[in-house]
Amino acid sequence: MNSINRRSVLLAGLSVAGTGALAACSGGSGNSTSGSGNALVGPTAPEVAATEKKRRSTGRQQKLTLTAAPAMIDLGGGVMPKTWAFDGRTPGKEVRLSIGDTLVAELSNQLPNKTTTSIHWHGIALRNDMDGVPPATQTAVRAGSTFTYRFIADAPGTYFFHPHIGVQLDRGLYAPLIVEDPKETLGYDDEWVVLLDDWVDGVTGTPDEVFAELQQGMGDMSGMEMGAGSPSPSSSGDGRGDMGGMSMGGSASPSASASASSGGMANKFMLMGATSELLGGDAGDVKYPHHLVNGRVSTAPDVYTAKPGEKVRLRIINAGTDTAYRVALGGHKLTITHTDGFPVEHQEVDALLVGMGERYDVLVTLGGGVFPLVALAEGKNANGLALVRTGAGDKPSPTVRPKELDGMIMTASQLRAADDVRLESAKTDVTHQIKLTGGMMKYNWAINGTPFDMNDPEANPILIEQGQRVRLDFVNDTDMWHPMHLHGHTYQLGTSGPRKDTAIVLPKKKLSVFFDADNPGQWMLHCHNAYHGEAGMMANVAYKG
Repeated sequence: MNSINRRSVLLAGLSVAGTGALAACSGGSGNSTSGSGNALVGPTAPEVAATEKKRRSTGRQQKLTLTAAPAMIDLGGGVMPKTWAFDGRTPGKEVRLSIGDTLVAELSNQLPNKTTTSIHWHGIALRNDMDGVPPATQTAVRAGSTFTYRFIADAPGTYFFHPHIGVQLDRGLYAPLIVEDPKETLGYDDEWVVLLDDWVDGVTGTPDEVFAELQQGMGDMSGMEMGAGSPSPSSSGDGRGDMGGMSMGGSASPSASASASSGGMANKFMLMGATSELLGGDAGDVKYPHHLVNGRVSTAPDVYTAKPGEKVRLRIINAGTDTAYRVALGGHKLTITHTDGFPVEHQEVDALLVGMGERYDVLVTLGGGVFPLVALAEGKNANGLALVRTGAGDKPSPTVRPKELDGMIMTASQLRAADDVRLESAKTDVTHQIKLTGGMMKYNWAINGTPFDMNDPEANPILIEQGQRVRLDFVNDTDMWHPMHLHGHTYQLGTSGPRKDTAIVLPKKKLSVFFDADNPGQWMLHCHNAYHGEAGMMANVAYKG
């Protein structure tokens, strides 16, 4: 294995949990009562421990310490921002386990200014008290103190970890987590973990400054710099399912920047005019000076070296905060094998679209030469870049746009779960409508019209019961797309779609997903745009006690 692969930058999954000093864990000692009078299963309830005991375990433990602290990191090309990172590097060191292993991870908080933090293990169906969401599942880890996470990882797949407090996601505190299956049937010669990220911290400002500007909304902003979006003729999208399905062409080629400033308020961070047909319109709202692949800027890219003819498994993770990436490898087809850790019926594509928090595994048989792996920032006329080198060849331009970006793009709604992971047919026991509300004018993002209050996480729970087949109907009433992430479970898109924990819901569209309530506790359901989640687009999916 190339040592450079193990650096893989991993989705800095959204830290959308609350800001400032957080209160003690509300679920503290077992079951609790919500504001509506319903008894809820708390994170330390007996049901949580009983479920953990049922998980298949190898008896092996992997112990590590993760120190969250200020660091100056090297992104290449002379870009050396000050940020927060695990053990002085971004992305953090990859963690790799086998099915049934127990991870024992001590978090040491050395962040400045009495800043609290936590770790959320994105995509892992683990015990509720280890999910890392203060104050819902634990007390926030105070500066100068430690907290030990201990859980069995019993499902193989591509995951990552990151804080779940404020907008810490948009700093450098993230790393990949890979759970291997010793009985893996997929054949390949090597693998490469590919982490995508949009970067602002320590370059043009901090995530907290970005959020403060966004919270002002757009109501009084008459003259803002327009983003270099890539509008297409029908930017409203055709709205088939969660994504629109297959697309030929679109917004891959550069377009002129519409820098329209009419003398009104200047915006340092807010991006206007970024549009995408694939995303149904508005692609994103934050100006990012850099888009990274494996912690490197496009002018000094990460390089993966291999031999021609080798079959390589790419584990692609979007650790960004406000950016979907259209990913392609110049001169190659990609075969999608997994999404969010679960296998799908294989599909050959030219490119794929990866929303924040999503992961895709693909197989590719490498040709000979030097090839660009491009992560196009969808609708933003910018890109991240890594190189695949199997022989002699010239280094591509940092802004290269391989033709595959305009080829066949397969999105989640077109995929089917593999037979062995497809949910068995069952009667739906409970259906919840999850209405996505709010907008940029007032920056009042919410679920069902009520912004989530992290100081009172049990106030408006979405109630489910152990053993139920649950249906969630995401109804997007907003003008933006939202990657919706459910903790502690994976859901299935429709009756035969892929198993996922994060799925894109297009503006003005509906997406229905199903899951089995088999992991008791209190679980966050939120938009994986960290700024949307922090503004209030979050809810507590809670088991009745």
